[in-house]
Amino acid sequence: MKTLKIHKNDNVAVMLDGDKRGHKIALRDIKAGENIVKYGYPIGHALVDIKEGEHVHTHNIKTNLSGLLEYKYEPVKVETPERKHGTFKGYKRANGRVGIRNEIWIINTVGCVNRIAERIAKLANEKYGDMCDGIYTFVHPFGCSQLGDDQATTQAVLKGLINHPNASGVLVFGLGCENNNIPVFKEVLKEWDDDRVKFLVAQEHEDEVEAALELIGELAERASKEERVDCDISDLVIGLKCGGSDGFSGLTANPLIGRLSDRVNEYGASTILTEVPEMFGAETILMNRAKDEATFDKVVDLINNFKEYFMRHNQVVYENPSPGNKAGGITTLEDKSLGCVQKSGGGAVMDVIEIGEPVKSKGLNLLTGPGNDIVAVTNLAAAGCHMILFSTGRGTPVGAPVPTVKVATNTPLAEKKKNWIDFNAGPIIDGEDLDDKFFDFVISVAEGKETKNEINGYREISIFKDGVTL
Repeated sequence: MKTLKIHKNDNVAVMLDGDKRGHKIALRDIKAGENIVKYGYPIGHALVDIKEGEHVHTHNIKTNLSGLLEYKYEPVKVETPERKHGTFKGYKRANGRVGIRNEIWIINTVGCVNRIAERIAKLANEKYGDMCDGIYTFVHPFGCSQLGDDQATTQAVLKGLINHPNASGVLVFGLGCENNNIPVFKEVLKEWDDDRVKFLVAQEHEDEVEAALELIGELAERASKEERVDCDISDLVIGLKCGGSDGFSGLTANPLIGRLSDRVNEYGASTILTEVPEMFGAETILMNRAKDEATFDKVVDLINNFKEYFMRHNQVVYENPSPGNKAGGITTLEDKSLGCVQKSGGGAVMDVIEIGEPVKSKGLNLLTGPGNDIVAVTNLAAAGCHMILFSTGRGTPVGAPVPTVKVATNTPLAEKKKNWIDFNAGPIIDGEDLDDKFFDFVISVAEGKETKNEINGYREISIFKDGVTL
């Protein structure tokens, strides 16, 4: 049997072949109560005595994690690399931002107009689709009957999408009687470009479809004049995400994404890591890479506030990993989290941002929000990510409003699901260096190469909810 020991201090290795690929095997006898060590960190403790060569998984290991913790700032030195310079072909917008797509988006203020918006998008693509990179709408059930923070979160996410530079033009489409009606929503938006953003209230028009098509025609005419030009790589914002993880996620795709994050940060780009519950158990790695103590405090609040969210709803903080993760060889949340944070690379944590808040800092940022795939990619898009690098070991078709690059952790998945997977990180397990190839692929996506979610039309949003619906 072929195995891989990740860190010199590990007492388990990962099986690389056979029926238990991605699962762990004991490298020596481990006593009941003794820590199981992987990635050089404890991922739980043994429930019973485990013999050398035995399978180590949910039947004989339990998490060490508990509730809220107190943290001490113990900064590690993070090298500041020499700044690099490079360009890619993108779209320079009138407000100075850069986009990697030239699309028109229909953003609904309320779920009541979802089906109409889909009809409008279909007709608009037939009429104007050749004048831009496509016309899209992203349906959601919210915008009315929400109270307090839920309403504010819906508005913040929609605002982030409206301001996204991948959309050369936006139609904000409302019903008219919703809580988040357009006059109210305009107070949230505060400012916009009248040439780029159009508004339509369905109840005010005899034929709202025809009225929408007329406005989209104006946006399409404007989009048709946009051309790709040289843009600085420092303008890129890239989201970091994983879903359907397996035992290879922390060995191949996630470290590859982490090295890509470090590399584009050297060019002055921004990267964003989210999925807060999947930082639990590895959070100190991120905390101690905070650029300063004030940022450390923000990371502590990020972690503990999300734990308190679980506790308010009387849920177990560490009810993770998912059944699919366990089937793929991930046993405890520490096991999952230590693999997940590999996506962050080794750079300093520059800032922490809230849902719907645009990224402001160059380098690595942390974004609050759950691990749920559709919610997480929505939050990343709303924060301004031009694209999302999404590693998966089990496979998933889900896509954000922006290009969602699926990176397979293993070759069998990449070969089986060619219609989902964009890049295969599997050969890394055999020692192949894919860093340059992956960087070139990411730049090609920024320059217009379609990802599988774009080709298949798999684009959706889900807005985080934590309150009362009337």
